[in-house]
This record gives sequence, C-alpha cells and structure tokens, in this order.
Amino acid sequence: MKTELNKKNNQTTVVIDVSYEVENNVARDFVRDEHATVFFNLKDKGIHRFEWYLNEEDKTGTLIEIFENSQVWENVGNKLIGSPINLRLRELFTIEKITVLGEISDEFKNKLKQMSSPVVKSYVGGIRQE
Repeated sequence: MKTELNKKNNQTTVVIDVSYEVENNVARDFVRDEHATVFFNLKDKGIHRFEWYLNEEDKTGTLIEIFENSQVWENVGNKLIGSPINLRLRELFTIEKITVLGEISDEFKNKLKQMSSPVVKSYVGGIRQE
C-alpha cells in the first residue's frame, strides 16, 4: 500500500445531521426499508458509502455519504431532491446541518439551500493510502 502526503482526491463526503420526533422504530424502518433501499437500487458505482447512525436516546441521527466525486453527488441529488423519498425524509427528520467536504458547484449549493444552508469545506492537506 502506497501512502502519499497531501494528495487530494476528488471524493465528496456529505455529513447530514438530523433530529426527529417520531417513534424510534419509525425512524429505523424508514432508514432500513425505504431510504437505504432507494440508494441501493440506484446501482450507481460512484456511491462509495451511504450509512445512517441513530442515537435513539436523544432522537438524533447522522447520515454519511461518500461519492466518487462531486459530479456523482450532484447527479444523485438532482434525481432525488423533491422526489417522494426526499419528501418522506423531510417529514420524519429535521435537517439540522449539512456539511460537504469537497468542491461543489454554486448551482448545487443554491439547490441545497432549500433544505438547509450547507457548510462547504475544501481540502487542505492530509495523507492518502492507495
């Protein structure tokens, strides 16, 4: 395995923090049976990670999405913003914060502002193993 210092990759990571008031089983069932299923059925090889984490005691959650690059994320987002699954997500969860790690277009930033003002952070440095 090769390790390189400060080598930027094109991946886009999205962290979405939510809260909810529905019963925990409703939130869990939505994540497992509806939301994850939609992303699974997209069969887009550019989706590297799509994982939910819930804290059922304080009724909060975090969704982590990692995409090959920002264009993949924008394509997926354009398919799903305003779709029934996105509307259902917004019914069950309140989006508290969206953090985008990577570059995205100004056009897509404006679309995201409809859901929540995203915090976009650009790559500065680190290590990467290949």
